[in-house]
Amino acid sequence: MKFLIFLGTVRDSTPPKPPRLGLRVSKACSTCFKKVHNNHSIELVDPLDYELSAVFKPHFAYSRSTVPVALHELAEKIESADGYIMISPEYNHSMSPALSNLLNHFGSSLFSYKPSTIVTYSAGQWAGVRAAVSMRTFLSELGCLPVSAMIHIPKAQEVFKKDGSTQDNVDEDQWLEYFKRAFNQMVWWAEAANAQRGRIDPHNLIKDFNRDPSQRNAP
Repeated sequence: MKFLIFLGTVRDSTPPKPPRLGLRVSKACSTCFKKVHNNHSIELVDPLDYELSAVFKPHFAYSRSTVPVALHELAEKIESADGYIMISPEYNHSMSPALSNLLNHFGSSLFSYKPSTIVTYSAGQWAGVRAAVSMRTFLSELGCLPVSAMIHIPKAQEVFKKDGSTQDNVDEDQWLEYFKRAFNQMVWWAEAANAQRGRIDPHNLIKDFNRDPSQRNAP
């Protein structure tokens, strides 16, 4: 199966220090996932790799001939994936605007009927936990329901090195067990959803809202 890691930061300068703290968190998630579930593939989605228009225009609003190539390729990756790891710092007690902006470019039909894992972090002591509260609602609306286990990393720069490995004074096995709990839940649900999609296509059972806002209206 295929899984995507969405990194929720675009800041690549100092301050803050260290820059792009979330990148080392994403590398740690990838390393842990591969150790535990090496029969599945995982890929990082970095918002810095996508030039998004200053005027918001989602992927589904373009015609096929005008949609940016990178955006269309990402849409295909999202649709083909079986689960998602969503990594975010906390902004004003909420999820990263870099993450929500990127995700909002795609319709829920690409994400739906698949699980997700919430990972938050901070340079301070609170680990971004308040962002996780709003992320549950956001991801549920996208249809990629978050599993109950979450990962919160306070003072992430003291836990992980730049390459995602643990700092020399940190118990690597302890963090691996912590990550495994959430990732094992996600993979279990992903396997179940994958098997059920093979039996019944949910997009035929319940039509997607992807053409006209009136599709959302009640009778």
